[in-house]
Amino acid sequence: MAGVLTADECAAPLARVSGSDLQVPLVQGGNRTYVNFDYAASAPALSQVTDRVAALLPTYSSVHRGAGYASRVSTACYEKARESVSRFVGAGEDQVVVFTRNTTDSLNLLAGCVPGSTVVLDIEHHANLLPWKNSRVVRAADTLAETVQLLVAELCSRPTALLAVTGASNVTGEVLPIAALAEVAHRCGARILVDAAQLAPHRRIDIEAWGVDYLVFSGHKLYAPFGAGVLVGRPDWLDAAEPYLAGGGAVRNVTVDSTLWAPAPARHEAGTPNVLGAAALATACDVLSDLDFDRVAEHESALSARIRAGLGSVDGLEFLRLWADVPDTVGIVTFTIDGFEPGEIAAYLSAEHGIGVRDGRFCAHPLLERLGRPTGAVRVSLGLGSTSEDVDRLVHAVCTLVDGKRAWIYVKEEGQWNPVPETRFSPDAQV
Repeated sequence: MAGVLTADECAAPLARVSGSDLQVPLVQGGNRTYVNFDYAASAPALSQVTDRVAALLPTYSSVHRGAGYASRVSTACYEKARESVSRFVGAGEDQVVVFTRNTTDSLNLLAGCVPGSTVVLDIEHHANLLPWKNSRVVRAADTLAETVQLLVAELCSRPTALLAVTGASNVTGEVLPIAALAEVAHRCGARILVDAAQLAPHRRIDIEAWGVDYLVFSGHKLYAPFGAGVLVGRPDWLDAAEPYLAGGGAVRNVTVDSTLWAPAPARHEAGTPNVLGAAALATACDVLSDLDFDRVAEHESALSARIRAGLGSVDGLEFLRLWADVPDTVGIVTFTIDGFEPGEIAAYLSAEHGIGVRDGRFCAHPLLERLGRPTGAVRVSLGLGSTSEDVDRLVHAVCTLVDGKRAWIYVKEEGQWNPVPETRFSPDAQV
């Protein structure tokens, strides 16, 4: 059962990540080991990922049609990466893996292929809210059960090509019932796309078993920050659409009068691909595939509960949540504190305690508006490197702030909060 681990059982990270021993300067002087609570924005690289990239660099070369040894090695590595991604998400044999830059890139690619209208919820990240050319936005209800019923009504009210939903909210971490939504979409004659940017790093994915038609996620959120993302899904829409980019690699033959385009995935991967990014992403998929995701969920649940218990009695602090009937939440805890702006809290945590969090509206403005926090909130996001000691440092730091015991003055300049004076960086510092 999730959430039953003790503090001692959560004292060690679940995996080795880059930057785990990073020392950062404090504004009041001295250094502390950095606490990274910003995994939901970009996760640090797994050690195995950085090792894999370093090992591939000597044989890096442009892929496909190259006779040289390095080109052959890079080509094999690039194409094999598709197999790792496919296994990681449980793709069916008829589904293809297209490499992109990130989740946003993947969603925009698919948006150009959808032969009809798309239904989305108002809780989505902008990447899954803005690209669709013919979309209908459904306002989420006060409960998840009611929200699903609203989706059923909208999907079946008129012809719909696609339902596009997040797997887990990037603001609250709440997990949506993907298999049930897939069944709803198919019953109403639509397909389903899952934005798994926040789900893939935290939960086992099986799109064939769930009945998912398309799935997207980013390497930089899956411990492989080397500029690659993926779109996995059925090839027919991809093959019928115009290529995402027109150029070399996307064609079978070109004359001055005509072009014969290749099928997916090559059809949408014009130009020299990101071989190292694809290899890094594949390595992360292979490493995560070997993890016990039940253990990952228990680890996150225990740490999230520790945060909520530690901050639950803080005056004026409110946790953000969409629905009370959600059975599962990934490791994201978002809150506001009366009397403090989110940017002010984040600046203080960084400057005086060496803790990195995310503040703002998280590219989900409609969701923050509906939660009554149009100016933003503070997001604490957990990952494989998070520990109970990290959580205790956060709780202590927030309590110190609310108790009026912070050591420094903070001033908002051009929309950004900064400590004054700023002692951590010199004007000519090289980053």
